[in-house]
Amino acid sequence: MTAAEPLLEVTDLVVEYPIKGFGRKPFRALKGVSIDVKPGECVGLVGESGSGKTTLGRAVLGLAPVTEGSVKFKGREIGTISRRERRELSDDIQVVFQDPYTSLNPSLTIEQTLAEPLRVKNVSAADARKRVRTLLDQVGLPADAAQRLPREFSGGQRQRIAIARALALEPALIVCDEPVSALDLSTQARVLDLFKDIQEATGVAYLFVSHDLAVVRHLSHRVAVMYHGEIVEYGDGDKVTSDPEHPYTQRLLMAAPVADPDRQAQRRADRARMLEAQREADLQAGAA
Repeated sequence: MTAAEPLLEVTDLVVEYPIKGFGRKPFRALKGVSIDVKPGECVGLVGESGSGKTTLGRAVLGLAPVTEGSVKFKGREIGTISRRERRELSDDIQVVFQDPYTSLNPSLTIEQTLAEPLRVKNVSAADARKRVRTLLDQVGLPADAAQRLPREFSGGQRQRIAIARALALEPALIVCDEPVSALDLSTQARVLDLFKDIQEATGVAYLFVSHDLAVVRHLSHRVAVMYHGEIVEYGDGDKVTSDPEHPYTQRLLMAAPVADPDRQAQRRADRARMLEAQREADLQAGAA
């Protein structure tokens, strides 16, 4: 794979889920989605609940069924590979989940949690301990954190531990599934800065899933906006998150809070008008 080729390439991806009941058509969560992530790049994937963004991330991780289309990693088709082959990809593709409170085993020390993927790869105990110390330093946690349990840490610290675990095997791509949505705003900012620093230091690529345009603006080189299982806008991160073209992206931007009360009131009024216009358009389309 050359530097110009995508690290991850999703083409015309369709994901369907069966619905109980005789003769009922399956629910189509993704409707021919195409997206790519280049080495060292962060692509933000943004949309409201039910838009399909999390389903796309899960399909990349092998956790959602691929009905049609292609998911390629480093030029290799991975959308339909076996579980054994998927495990072999764990060195290169990792994930940071949304909830730092449930993503860590409460009975394992932080050292045991971070060393686990290393020991699976037959890394010696001594080398694993050294790697754990490096990982803790990388995410800004003290060395003595290794012997503590997850319950002794705050939400932001737990998410740092989850990030360290994802970095343990030095992956090329990390799928970040709403990794800051469970954190308060000040902690969000610090964790987002950490993601940016890690990317600059390691060259890891991110597929960064979020419902918040302001969050993806912080570190995404490109942004894809999803609506009802389709990508409706895709382009430069600064452009999409500050001057979007699609009405849905514009509504997402209007929903983001601003510090000025007058501007906030105007945004709410503009968003309400846009929602009403969309409802009328949907009714006309249904009537036709």
